[in-house]
Amino acid sequence: MNPPIIVVTGMPFEARIAKGDGVRVVCAQNATLAAELEAVIASEGARGLVSFGTAGGLIPGVKPGQWVIAHKVLDMPQQARESVTSIPWAEALRRAIPAALRADLAGVTAPVVTAQDKAALFRESGAAAADMESHIVARVAQAHGLPFVVARVVIDPAERSLPPAALAGMRSDGSTDILGVLRSLAGNPLQLPALLRVGQDAGRAKKAMQYGRQIVALKLGEGFGAKAAGI
Repeated sequence: MNPPIIVVTGMPFEARIAKGDGVRVVCAQNATLAAELEAVIASEGARGLVSFGTAGGLIPGVKPGQWVIAHKVLDMPQQARESVTSIPWAEALRRAIPAALRADLAGVTAPVVTAQDKAALFRESGAAAADMESHIVARVAQAHGLPFVVARVVIDPAERSLPPAALAGMRSDGSTDILGVLRSLAGNPLQLPALLRVGQDAGRAKKAMQYGRQIVALKLGEGFGAKAAGI
């Protein structure tokens, strides 16, 4: 049996979208992701890694639902160390999703919450978006000599700060804490319009991911993991 392609997500809703025949999904938060990936590779092997899910926008004007296919992953915790994704894999996805941005992505250890912090990270990195898993995927892939690719959808635009309720509603495992949202809203009801916008943005991102997952699945089914990568 061929080893699987491992699809990495950070949040349960991303994992639900990513699941399907022919792939092994690992859903874990930043702190535990490397260990969980290593365990799966040790037990099942891997043909390559795919970082799939959402990302925060850093380029002004990029709207929620925009696909970003990473050229390089900038590991910000390791002084912006650069990791180039598999060019054949990334180009195959870019051709399949023509509207996708082919750009760099910044890997961070915590959400980039405010518009000011997003602007500062963009100035520092030049990246189109940021997420909390792709730099770890890059580290593990390089340690094992595996190809990897990053396909992420912008969920919150660069110009918009996240309201406190959006963060209060996220548990440590990435699942949603409704009571946390309600408590935050009770303390500051004025953030409700901003929270509703976050919900609308998330809806657009999810639709884009569901569409893109089918494209990725087709590529995987065509031997994307072996033929396109030359392995």
